[in-house]
Amino acid sequence: MAGTHSLDALIQALRRLPGVGMKSAQRMAFHLLQHDREGARLLVRALADAADHVQHCERCHTFTENTICDTCLDERRDASKLCVVETPADQSALERTAAYKGLYFVLMGKLSPLDGIGPKDIGLQKLFERATDGVVQEVILATNFTAEGEATAHVIGEALKSRGLQVTRLARGVPAGSELEYVDLGTIAHALADRR
Repeated sequence: MAGTHSLDALIQALRRLPGVGMKSAQRMAFHLLQHDREGARLLVRALADAADHVQHCERCHTFTENTICDTCLDERRDASKLCVVETPADQSALERTAAYKGLYFVLMGKLSPLDGIGPKDIGLQKLFERATDGVVQEVILATNFTAEGEATAHVIGEALKSRGLQVTRLARGVPAGSELEYVDLGTIAHALADRR
C-alpha cells in the first residue's frame, strides 16, 4: 500500500504490546481504522492520559494517579501484613480474591541476573526499609513460581528473616477440581512436600 506511513507506524506501535505479533497488530490497526475510528480516538486519549498522569505510589510502587495509592491510604487494611508481588497485575489478582486485607509492595519486576536485573533494579532496599518500619510483622512473598520468582522470593526471604521478620510464602499445590493425571509433575511434587 503506497503512502501508508501512519498505518505502518500504528502497526509498529501496537507490536510493542506483549504477545502482539505482526498479524495481530495489523488486525487491530485495520479494525480500528475500518470499523471503529471513534474507538481509536478514545484509545489515543486514554493512553495519553494514563501516560501523563499514572505514576508509582511512594509507599508500595503500584500504579496510581496520586502520591500515595488508595490501598496504602485505607485505614481498614492490616498494616502489620505486607504482601510482596512482582507487578500491579499480580496485586490486582490478589485483590480480586477478597481474601487478603493487608498492604502490598510491588517490585515492578523480579531478579534476573541473565537479563541484568539486580536488587537495585526492583527496589529491594526500599522494600527492606518498608518491611522494617516497626509496623510490619509478617511479609508474605507472593512472587510467581518461575525460576526468577523463586530466586527473588529466596533473596527477599533470607534478608528479611535476618532482620527478625516473619516471612511466609504463598502455598502451592494441586488446583481444586483438577485430576492428578493431568497436573504437571512439579506441581504434584510441591504439593506432596507442602502437604498438611
